[in-house]
Amino acid sequence: MTELASPPPLSPPAGVKAEAQCVALLVTATASGQGKTLVTAALARWHVRQGRRVRIFKCGPDFLDPQWHELASGAPVHNVDLWMTGEADIHARFQQAAQEADVVIVEGVMGLFDGTPSAADLAQRWNIAVMPVLQVGSMAQTCAALVHGLKHYRPDLRWAGVLCNGVASEHHANLLEQSLEEAGDWLGAMPKLQAPVSFSAQAHDKTTGARAFMPERHLGLVSASEMPDSMQRLDSAADALAQTVLGHMPWHEWQARWSVDWSATVPSIGASPAGPQLCAAEADVPPLLQGKTIAVARDAAFAFVYAANVQLLHALGAQVVFFAPLAGDDLPACDAVWLPGGYPELHAPALRANTRVQQSLRQHWLCGKPMWAECGGMVALCEAVRLRDGTEHPLWGLLPGLASMQPRLAGLGPQQLAWPGGTEDKGRGIVPSPLRGHTFHYSTLQTPVAPWGRTVRPVLPGARAPGKPGAAQAGEAVYRHGSLVASYFHAWFASSPRWVARLFLGDLE
Repeated sequence: MTELASPPPLSPPAGVKAEAQCVALLVTATASGQGKTLVTAALARWHVRQGRRVRIFKCGPDFLDPQWHELASGAPVHNVDLWMTGEADIHARFQQAAQEADVVIVEGVMGLFDGTPSAADLAQRWNIAVMPVLQVGSMAQTCAALVHGLKHYRPDLRWAGVLCNGVASEHHANLLEQSLEEAGDWLGAMPKLQAPVSFSAQAHDKTTGARAFMPERHLGLVSASEMPDSMQRLDSAADALAQTVLGHMPWHEWQARWSVDWSATVPSIGASPAGPQLCAAEADVPPLLQGKTIAVARDAAFAFVYAANVQLLHALGAQVVFFAPLAGDDLPACDAVWLPGGYPELHAPALRANTRVQQSLRQHWLCGKPMWAECGGMVALCEAVRLRDGTEHPLWGLLPGLASMQPRLAGLGPQQLAWPGGTEDKGRGIVPSPLRGHTFHYSTLQTPVAPWGRTVRPVLPGARAPGKPGAAQAGEAVYRHGSLVASYFHAWFASSPRWVARLFLGDLE
């Protein structure tokens, strides 16, 4: 097991820049699958090789893209989302990053204007220049129409220019560049990158069947840690980026075009209905988990952990220790357990083979100690998982039921979980605010355990809910089985610190 040192506070540590100013770009696109993650990681790797300090942020909930970005930048990556993480949290992290780094790169989610709130909303709020990446392998001059739409749909956005991806030849690049309305919009052409032949065939691209440079499987990209040549791939992408207009641009021009003074972009705390509205007592939470040790599973089967969630546990006073069931680790001595999401279905035989941790988890549960299992963590506790080919693999068997993999997504989108007691808190004084997060899974669960609660899909400002106008939509079941609380819901802990503290204290009555 390994213990995580307490993370640094969000206030600037000694030795960093006094001013909160740096270059910032938001890498966006028209849709998913255009190459945002590739270009973001390539940009980071290229800047690092120039001796610059880089910090990357990922818009929206995501666990896999940040793993590539951490490798490329050599620094922790945090998620930013105006609804889930909130404006105050985003601003604090941006300010700290600007004081520590030369470049901040934000990877958008889906298309520039998709979602409520969208990546465009975030870029506008902090005056970050947007740079669309367009996959142009099957188009030429039509690219200009897309660029025109992205640039003028919301003209108040700060515009950087466009980078084309999957460009076939120099002639193709010339057609693309010459079709643009303004010469300054062209930031260059990235060719279709060829993947090394060394990686396993299981990493083939999920849609085309061709070997992908950054391969995918269900839930997203294959983790960088699973690929022995991941740094080689990032260097190849950085080499390609270095040959573009963007790569040839002098550093002083980057600074002149795209610098942001974060101290001048003070967040309007409480003014945005999209962000968490924490009361003063909630925002300044005491160390409610002081003296408690929380054991967190962390390996390829349990890899979906927000770094900010671990930070919040430390802020609450907890000691955090990690264990790796796939490596044969037993459950360390602890007061509570957190089994995060991941890919237990890919590692079911190895998980089942670790009978020590299976028995230790059961003993922990029999002693009435708190357990929180998210998505894949909940699947690992089931009696078995049924794969898409119909085969079943036994798992740890603490939660009665069978998880079944589906050919299509079974859950997707923002969710929030209200305190089950509603406005009643049995004299404790403060009712925890709703716990925010998301759901994203390909399995379904059949269990005799009745739901203890249920998340809801929020109706965000500016969005219309299907069905009854203004009605929140039913979300994921939350199960309570003895001291175990389990759900497909992935929680963003900082949205409700008191909720999280009481979850890991087992204080749910």
